[in-house]
Amino acid sequence: MEAECTEIMPQKKKRPEPKSTPNSKQRPMKPAKALSKSRSNSRTALAHTVPAKAARNRPALQYAPWSSIPLEDLNPLLQRQFVVGQEIMLARVLLKKGCIVPEHSHSNEQLTYILEGALKFWIDGQEIVVHAGETLSIPSHMPHKAEALEDTVDLDVFSPPRADWMNKTDQYLREKK
Repeated sequence: MEAECTEIMPQKKKRPEPKSTPNSKQRPMKPAKALSKSRSNSRTALAHTVPAKAARNRPALQYAPWSSIPLEDLNPLLQRQFVVGQEIMLARVLLKKGCIVPEHSHSNEQLTYILEGALKFWIDGQEIVVHAGETLSIPSHMPHKAEALEDTVDLDVFSPPRADWMNKTDQYLREKK
């Protein structure tokens, strides 16, 4: 017994192939463009087959200027803001000169990018100074400590998001410094 297929989207009419003459300046269509069109058609066709409920469960698009996100005061020398996606978190951390982030580790992978200032890290038996325009990648479960060598603005990316930051159980950052 053969199943019948029903066409979801009407097929577009094919354009006639350009006639090629020895003096013709027309270029043939590149394969990438042809693939692009077929992908586009298949996406359109598949979009109509997705149940409405599945479309509602997609993560929401988020847009927020940092100025619209409240600064959280963790201690007199440390403030932060963060945005949380489904599998990732972006944090903007403001550290005053002399601020110490005590040694800690977490299951989250961390990427640090210094926008302004400098942080000294003690990590994996090394001291590493990360200046404005530089990055540091910290693997999961690697103990690390940091000190702001000057007033610093740092962007940290965590994957997965830091649950202890979201539910405010990060006491090591909340102690008076």
